[in-house]
Amino acid sequence: MSITSEAELEGMKKVSEAVAGTLKAMCAYAEPGMTTKQLDEYGAKILSEYGANSAPFLTYGFPGWTCISVNNEFCHGIPSDKRVLQEGDLINIDVSAELGGYWSDNGNSFVLGTDIHRHSKLVEASREILHKAIHRIHGGVRISEIGHLIETEAKKRGYKVVKNLTGHGVGRSLHEEPAEITNYRDPFNLTRFRKNSVVAVETFITTASTYAETLKDGWTMVGNRGGFMAQHEHTIMVTDGVPLILTAGNGVWN
Repeated sequence: MSITSEAELEGMKKVSEAVAGTLKAMCAYAEPGMTTKQLDEYGAKILSEYGANSAPFLTYGFPGWTCISVNNEFCHGIPSDKRVLQEGDLINIDVSAELGGYWSDNGNSFVLGTDIHRHSKLVEASREILHKAIHRIHGGVRISEIGHLIETEAKKRGYKVVKNLTGHGVGRSLHEEPAEITNYRDPFNLTRFRKNSVVAVETFITTASTYAETLKDGWTMVGNRGGFMAQHEHTIMVTDGVPLILTAGNGVWN
């Protein structure tokens, strides 16, 4: 969406506060021995306290309130009472929601407890690259330029990017134009970021794979060549200068 009034900006701030607050609370609440279903139900409780509704459930009928992916799962992991979190797990939580007719999206990858499997370097790379990418965005910048920056920064660190998972426009629905904010330079995409538009910018940084494939459950995605992935995501409003990071409260950069 493109923000054209103070009321629209306030609407986006409220829903972004809800998803950011929920994500931050879920990351702090997660602990070894807990199931991903328990973590998801906690997230649902926090969302309801904000008066917000789960976006993946509303939009797609997703079998959970939030997406929780663990270790080799890249994204869209289904919360389960059979999946028990362990010390050192690489966890990704993606929280998106609707509130008052506005939609916002954010995500965070982190290591649970002690980094016994050495995932922290990957997580930190994703976090740093998202920061660098977002702070390069302003009205008039080509989307392909940001994709080029993300892939270049990933390669510098010895990583790859997923090419069939992208950021996207958001605001009046979960997915809007621009439909694809890629993590690589797409020479055919001449679209530019527009001032006052709202977009969800995401990194998909991996150790081995460049494409994500869907498992038989119809939701969970893993790498075509295995390995691990870290994802971080913020919903922002594009300006003439530094973007307004609507989901800054999620603590990803704290």
